[in-house]
Amino acid sequence: MSNEIAEVPVSGHYDLSGLPLYTPARVEDTDHCHNDVCQGEWGVIRIQAGENFMGLITAWQNAFLKIHSSIRFANYFNPSGIGGLTTKKFDIGTLGHAVWRTDVTAFRDVFGRNPHEIRLSGPFDQKGGIQPAPVFIVNKENPLAGLTLDQIDGIFGAERTGGWTDAYEWSTELARGPEKDLRTWGQLGLGGEWAEAPIRPYGFDATLSGWSHLIQQVAFKGGGKWNPEMVEKVRGGLKKVADDEMVEAVLNDKYAIGFNLPKVVKKYPDLKVLPIAATAEGPFVSASRQTLFDRSYPLTNNAYIYLDKPPEGLSDRLKEFLRFVLSRQGQQILAEQDRLTPLNAEESRRQIAALD
Repeated sequence: MSNEIAEVPVSGHYDLSGLPLYTPARVEDTDHCHNDVCQGEWGVIRIQAGENFMGLITAWQNAFLKIHSSIRFANYFNPSGIGGLTTKKFDIGTLGHAVWRTDVTAFRDVFGRNPHEIRLSGPFDQKGGIQPAPVFIVNKENPLAGLTLDQIDGIFGAERTGGWTDAYEWSTELARGPEKDLRTWGQLGLGGEWAEAPIRPYGFDATLSGWSHLIQQVAFKGGGKWNPEMVEKVRGGLKKVADDEMVEAVLNDKYAIGFNLPKVVKKYPDLKVLPIAATAEGPFVSASRQTLFDRSYPLTNNAYIYLDKPPEGLSDRLKEFLRFVLSRQGQQILAEQDRLTPLNAEESRRQIAALD
């Protein structure tokens, strides 16, 4: 099997024709605005986001102001989670990964409910290369054809007493025992010399990272226990980058398996990248711009917007701005930035519906 990540183009176009067009809920009379009030639409939208969102958010705001000139924006570009929402200093928190559970707990203590989550885009794209999706790699001598999510759990995970649901509630129904651990290649159906050969897993950022959280939520079903035999490469090392250390370990050990960034993996044509399936029935899908856009690749990162949604609903100004962000026009601006994967039509409509 070839290294399919190396064949993924770093440029191209997404089909956004099916996304809903943004149409303003009302037309403003800017001649009758006073103190930022125009026909019921008023005030400031306060946004907290990391610096890597600065260009995108600014472009969205400039386009939105051409339609709703009375809205004002106050931006704070600093990667500090959703703390600004919890302290009520900001209306919107933007993250390149799902919110940490500790931040949800703090928010819940203040508001008595979870922060409202809106998916603003798919993952960072391959040209930007930040964290589009984890890909799983093995030595080129390994005959394994692909992995399911349950097999990823069996290899990299461990027995657990439960897991965290998408609503950040602990559930013992998500528990699993040690009998589902996969520790030899024979347990994945390989025969001959592989039948009794040990699986040697490699990983990094196994605690509190966008990657680990994604793998835990999707493959581990909300569990947080990792295989204690996994060799965890430490990022920030002085001698060699952990990404390359992991790749070299897999290249030099035919019984090894690891996960890494697509932009790292594609530099090594002798690696074998495994397609992933949600279930044993398939389909087995390789990571590419298209499969991340259509969401057929089972392990896909996303960027998110978080905000407080009280029982009476969102304010008009927040709803209007977010409808624009999620619309065809907003996602076209996002695609032109060439850093994030835009939403497809189905996902756009789903996220717009979640504003009500």
